[in-house]
Amino acid sequence: MITLGSDIGGTFTDFVEVDEASGRVEVHKTLTTPDDPSRAIEAGVDELVARRGADAGSIDVMVHGTTLVINAVIERKGARTGLVTTKGFRDVLEIGREKRFDAYDLQIEFPVPLVPRYLRREVAERVHASGAVLAPLDEASVREALRVLLDEGCESIAVCLLHAYRNPAHERRVREIALGMAPGIPVTLSSDVLPEMREYERTTTTTVNAYAKPVAARYLTRLEERMAARGFAGELLMMQSSGGINSVAFAREFPVQVIESGPAAGTLGAAHFARLAQLDKVLAFDMGGTTAKLALVEGGRAIRTHDFEVAHVHRFKPGSGIPVRIPVVDLIEIGAGGGSIARRTPVGTLQVGPQSSSAVPGPACYGQGGTDPTVSDADLLLGYLDPDHFLGGRMKLDRAAAERAVKAALADPLGIAVDEAAFGVHAIVNENMASAAKAYASEKGENPRSCALVAFGGAGPVHACDLAARLGIRTVLIPPRAGVAAAFGMIVAPVTYEAVRSRRTLLSALTPEILEEVREEMRAECAQRLPRTVDPAGIAWEFSVDMRYLGQGYDVNAVLPEGGAHADAVAALREAFEASYRKLYGRTFSGAPLEAM
Repeated sequence: MITLGSDIGGTFTDFVEVDEASGRVEVHKTLTTPDDPSRAIEAGVDELVARRGADAGSIDVMVHGTTLVINAVIERKGARTGLVTTKGFRDVLEIGREKRFDAYDLQIEFPVPLVPRYLRREVAERVHASGAVLAPLDEASVREALRVLLDEGCESIAVCLLHAYRNPAHERRVREIALGMAPGIPVTLSSDVLPEMREYERTTTTTVNAYAKPVAARYLTRLEERMAARGFAGELLMMQSSGGINSVAFAREFPVQVIESGPAAGTLGAAHFARLAQLDKVLAFDMGGTTAKLALVEGGRAIRTHDFEVAHVHRFKPGSGIPVRIPVVDLIEIGAGGGSIARRTPVGTLQVGPQSSSAVPGPACYGQGGTDPTVSDADLLLGYLDPDHFLGGRMKLDRAAAERAVKAALADPLGIAVDEAAFGVHAIVNENMASAAKAYASEKGENPRSCALVAFGGAGPVHACDLAARLGIRTVLIPPRAGVAAAFGMIVAPVTYEAVRSRRTLLSALTPEILEEVREEMRAECAQRLPRTVDPAGIAWEFSVDMRYLGQGYDVNAVLPEGGAHADAVAALREAFEASYRKLYGRTFSGAPLEAM
């Protein structure tokens, strides 16, 4: 069987092809085409299969990752979306959370909602937190709300009714009415996307999914058509932000789940190589053309979280983005890549990033018209890059152009030599990444010195050793074909699906019978959502519970040990929670009541 992994990055699109029968591995890179990313996929696949005198019809499985969804949200290029919500909850997107990401900023700005207020309409209905119906759905108000939204030209509808995670009947009826009024219009229900309490996060996640749904559908359809025209008749799978893969149909319905697919794939690749090298704790370091990603891997598994934000008002500042509560690989992303632009600040110092030259025009050394000095230009001048063997010799780097860019923008204004300016760029970007890594590791209760560094991505190996020295890391692993490790991660990623249910209760009131009931309900949903080609006998299950001490505002995930909801399951959950809590906060509260969320 031949499997192809394809990862669209900000600068390059990467490909890895593995023939399981012969063990043959082929890799390829091509410049990303920002105007239509599927063109880079099309060209890259043609070039890759041509090496063995075949066509795309010889590929059995293709796994794809894309930045399309997150770009649509960041650039506000998604569909015109309307929101239907319970009467009195129209402004949840504006109210958000009480917490301010900067307590001292008197002119603080929060992300502008994807759905403006005039496209948010209320309907009369009410469901209790237990799921009991307090007021029936007023279908006349639903039709009026939908009429207004359709008249305003909405291309997608998000539905988020109060406590629909416990009783989705009203949301499902709203969908029926919407499809009756506008057949074929995409409708996103919060009870499908995030059947979990927390009204603000549930609403933002639902609106992001609805906002991206038509864009994702058009892109995936175009990709399928272009691949089919090349003879591809195999299975097309999509990388998810959680580190697993699923079907294209799933990605069409829930594009929010693929919002961070590329970075997740890279971490999966690092975890694979960590297992092969028998490294217990690893800091995965993925430095590409636009950003650098850092993630912790423990026991050969990537750490995951559900706290994720997109479209930050202040780049990379937690709390300044739109919350998207989905399973994602827990990583930090900073504006430090090969294409990161270096500049002289007004006070006469060097600054590197977060702005990037991207694929077009790219660094000055690419010879595509770029004039800003970048990290890649500095690396070339310092001798870290071979100008004659970039991209395997397919792309020649222009050293003279890199020198002109660094000299004009940095060396001359600062009154230093070109090589000094280049070294300054190299050192500053490494220090920026080291500072981010230290902060990230400390938040997870880890010391970077106890980890090995797995470096990959187009620029990762170039900066790995200096970064490791700054972090006190003594072991550096650079995998083979490190520049395409994210695409390789897609090939080794498992098919996954995560189901969620909210049952807020004290742990003392939680019984094995309740656990088993919820567990079986979620297992049925997982079986329904997984691709039909998955063998049920080969499915592995993991069950976890979000818990917190009664009265606290943040929860910690505790994994139920293997064996299901047995008689000792509740005690095992307490032990798992306290172990995780102690690692994060350094202490526990013996005897304090616990709450399961």
